[in-house]
Amino acid sequence: MENTFTIDQKILSSVLSSMQPICSKRTTLDTTSSILFNTNHKELIIKSTDLEISLQYSCFIKDSNLDEGQSFLVSGKRLFDLVKELDGEIQFNINNNQVSLQAGPAQLSLNIKNAQEFPPFPERIENIMQLDNAFLLEMLDKVAFLIPQNNSNPALNGLYLEVSNTEIKMTATDGHCLVQTTSGKYKLEEQKTWLLPRRAIFELKKILENVEDQTIFLGTCGNQLVFSGTSFNFFTKLLADPFPEYASILDRKDFNQGTVSRINLVKSLRRSTCLLSGQFIATRFDFTKSALSISLQNKEVGSMQENLSLEEFVDKEITIRFYAPYLLNGLQALSEDKINFHLNNQSRPVIFESKEREINFIYLVMPVSPSYN
Repeated sequence: MENTFTIDQKILSSVLSSMQPICSKRTTLDTTSSILFNTNHKELIIKSTDLEISLQYSCFIKDSNLDEGQSFLVSGKRLFDLVKELDGEIQFNINNNQVSLQAGPAQLSLNIKNAQEFPPFPERIENIMQLDNAFLLEMLDKVAFLIPQNNSNPALNGLYLEVSNTEIKMTATDGHCLVQTTSGKYKLEEQKTWLLPRRAIFELKKILENVEDQTIFLGTCGNQLVFSGTSFNFFTKLLADPFPEYASILDRKDFNQGTVSRINLVKSLRRSTCLLSGQFIATRFDFTKSALSISLQNKEVGSMQENLSLEEFVDKEITIRFYAPYLLNGLQALSEDKINFHLNNQSRPVIFESKEREINFIYLVMPVSPSYN
């Protein structure tokens, strides 16, 4: 008797698409390029791992004549390339060392391997808390842009997640800037901290954007962190290096506070960036009680001079220099019209702060030495 089951092409194609960044990554094991199929009479469980991040999806199947579970390995890329070119329902037929696919007039087959060759997969998840999907995505969107990819300090190549008895907090820094989101919406009695690698954050964001789950479970599995929905489990190993102590640099004691139009400042920074021509040239910012003067001189390209209005800034003059793209990166992550900033002197950072809905946002940028230019 043939071992067959049927699954919708759109569902399977979506799952396989999510697994491509995992099964296509080169690792020390050849079998990580394969994905694991575990089937029973009603459910198909698909797993992929690159030994650093792992993803598991479960899908309902129909028209199955499987009396007992079947497991096999199949090339993740080849199967995806074939499935995305099929339509409608796909019938799988497992026979010895091959799996056959039939959809309409198309009949295809792929070689399969023994499931025992697949590397150990994380099991026994311990859920810690529930998070709203949209809320989690919003927090991630506001910090993920700053996570470096190949910083010489391994601890900077990740997002620092903290949950205490008062708030949830996410922090990222590249050594020049620091971004942080906090919210009192979620908390834990016992404080927990994890340092998640950059790659895991961006793969998680893709998954959250494409699932229908409104609630996401956060849990642990051994030394891995797990994000789960009704049909998926996303596992990631954690970075072992300690994240830098950042509390002191965010201390705003003796800082002066003001308010500026975020929209106008962003437009001015974009114009300043256009004149850089790929060069690291600092833009000069002159703060007075009611105005901000922004100027840049690039001998090879040209210059700019603009004035913006300030609100609620103390009667103190401060001249400070910043690399415009650093400021621009963080301010573009916001949507509000006006933003508060904190400033002390030319050697201390500028700290922008905003609150949108239930999320507090802080963005810090270190100045450029006046002697640099």
